[in-house]
Amino acid sequence: MAVIIDGKKISQQIKDELKEKVERLQAQGKKGALAVIQVGADPASSVYVRNKKNACAYIGIESLAYELPEETTEDELLQLVNELNDKEEVKGILVQLPLPAHICEDKVIQAISPRKDVDGFHPQSVGAMVIGEKGFVSCTPAGIIQLLKRSGIELAGKHCVVIGRSNIVGKPMALLMLRENATVTITHSKTKNLPEICRQADILIVAMGKPQFIGAEYIKEGAVVIDVGIHRDENHKLCGDVKFEEVERIASAITPVPGGVGPMTIAMLMNNCVQAMEEEEA
Repeated sequence: MAVIIDGKKISQQIKDELKEKVERLQAQGKKGALAVIQVGADPASSVYVRNKKNACAYIGIESLAYELPEETTEDELLQLVNELNDKEEVKGILVQLPLPAHICEDKVIQAISPRKDVDGFHPQSVGAMVIGEKGFVSCTPAGIIQLLKRSGIELAGKHCVVIGRSNIVGKPMALLMLRENATVTITHSKTKNLPEICRQADILIVAMGKPQFIGAEYIKEGAVVIDVGIHRDENHKLCGDVKFEEVERIASAITPVPGGVGPMTIAMLMNNCVQAMEEEEA
């Protein structure tokens, strides 16, 4: 049976470390706030925003909430982002996605100053990651690296297969694993012989967005399986992209859903916020 990788426990360790760091920064007179913008009242987005505010409160940084109505125009949102770019006390800006259909997400992401892009989505942040320069890294892939490292899982020289090529998880995940000296294969919806390729993986990272799609036939005996998906099944219970019970019997380690990757995303967002405080004052 696989070891269950406990994302709640590891994220709590990270938040405790960050809390101490924030106390030290504040003792030196260094402060900072995270501005969180939500447009509309999507229930899932509201939960994520609340979790982010709670995490800020825990580590000791201020969070500023901007809850805008659904009918907010693109220009109004861009104007708010520009105002926050100019506010000295705001060290990080986060626009909760998805945005309403009439607002261009790319335009909004690109309007955020790269110095305050704590989500790590700005093209400048992504470019810095590609060439190995310092910058903010997308929170979910960064969280997965921490999950693996803090669980004592060796990355260098391992074959990592990533299922999914999104800008938020798949692509940055592959780049971060390369940075850790893993050999990386990226697969996606047009990949042929997917089960065969996945069975070659020492570490399989599943971010495909299809509930309970990956079963035992995709897993090599003793592989590490990281499930990024989050869905509701027919009984309205949370589940991932992986058939957990089936895969758990074959893998050496696996993340559960919930309680695996999810908590790490917010922990790494907090890490980026603290990094922004440090950079600003450096």
